[in-house]
Amino acid sequence: MGVELTALHWIYVFFIFFIIGFMVARRDTTLICILGIFLIALTATGSLSASVTSIFNSFAYAITELLSTILVISIIVAMSKTLTVTGINDVMISPFSKLIRSPALAYWTIGLLMMVISFFFWPSPAVALMGAVLLPVAIRAGLPALGVAMAMNLFGHGIALSGDFVIQGAPKLTADAAGLPVSQVIHASIPLVIVMGVVTTLCAFYFLKRDLKNGKLTSGTGLATAAASSKEGTLQNGDPALLSSSQKRFFALLVPVLFALDVVAMYLFQLQGGDATALIGGTSIVILLLISMAGHKGKGLEKTTSYLIEGFQFGFKVFGPVIPIAAFFYLGDAGFNTIIGNLLPKHSHGIVNDLGVSLASVVPMTKEIGAVTLTGVGAITGLDGSGFSGISLAGSIAALFAHAIGAGAATLTALGQIAAIWVGGGTLVPWALIPAAAICGVDPFELARRNLIPVAIGLVVTTIVAMFLI
Repeated sequence: MGVELTALHWIYVFFIFFIIGFMVARRDTTLICILGIFLIALTATGSLSASVTSIFNSFAYAITELLSTILVISIIVAMSKTLTVTGINDVMISPFSKLIRSPALAYWTIGLLMMVISFFFWPSPAVALMGAVLLPVAIRAGLPALGVAMAMNLFGHGIALSGDFVIQGAPKLTADAAGLPVSQVIHASIPLVIVMGVVTTLCAFYFLKRDLKNGKLTSGTGLATAAASSKEGTLQNGDPALLSSSQKRFFALLVPVLFALDVVAMYLFQLQGGDATALIGGTSIVILLLISMAGHKGKGLEKTTSYLIEGFQFGFKVFGPVIPIAAFFYLGDAGFNTIIGNLLPKHSHGIVNDLGVSLASVVPMTKEIGAVTLTGVGAITGLDGSGFSGISLAGSIAALFAHAIGAGAATLTALGQIAAIWVGGGTLVPWALIPAAAICGVDPFELARRNLIPVAIGLVVTTIVAMFLI
């Protein structure tokens, strides 16, 4: 099951390690990503002008792919600002603040709620729902915004998405590729998802508590508090000129009711992924309009636009550093043909998938090597930032190894699926974890660094457990 590796593949691999090295060293990767895009395009086309053009095209492609996420984050920020400057936010969070009184309670409560909601509606809309209401509560309880982002990230984009027991999008893709029933892959994934989830979230919590105790990590600002501190047209929280106490209580009740109705609509109409996110975004715009007009009255029209502008400024400021690195990694998958052209080798399935197939074809066929290889293949294919693009490859490679070993097809398939989604679905690749980072107002690269060690430990332990289950 070999595949032809060309200079394009090796340049891509070289720059992956280069980018990871710069991230570890806490240096900006924009220049490196642009250089990688240019060299890959130059190698593929042999044309200097086409290579320069590809830099711009790659940015445009990345923005197009990320646009819906940028949009919903910007709208959520604008809505959260209206909640903060009118004092509605304080009324909304008061019941939760009585329940969540410590960083530990905040971490586990937010994480478990995020996991449950994500099982039914996937993580992106769940992040918007959770962040708008519980972020300020957690910060007041002493959990930094970075800790909130980690909890939402690990429980939602990690545990819930990697198992995907309810919607079953991920196991269907891997099961079809491996030639197995979906139920068999889901059954095999349950112990692995539990092990991965427990180990990763416990490790992350331990490191959070340790750094809070020694002062390396302090309570930072999140989306809600950042909105309150903005200098452009921000009024003091609870300014009586904006809303009366009864109006604040009305909107404090209306906002969660509207979001709860969104959840009901998602279930009734089976809205998932982008459709569910769009529903949350549209509801946030309606809330923004209602509060702005009620609070600012005669100036409501102008303030609505002002809030939206501030939201978009925030969104693009957060996504600015992410676009170049996303542009580079999109070249590893379907983005290559769109950005540069159909210039890959004849039987290529994309740079990333080719690398995964090549890795699987050169290792010995034992259950231990099989488990390590499937974890490696999953992690590599997850580097494109979607988590889903490479899981079909993981399924097909799992079938190959299972045939050679004589057992373990479902377990290997589930292991590859878990590795791909934990890496690429939104816990390690910076542009994939943007929703949680942006909602919490933290640096996505710092969030990725925080997740790295817990996720790596989890993958090692899960891989070892899989060896015994094969």
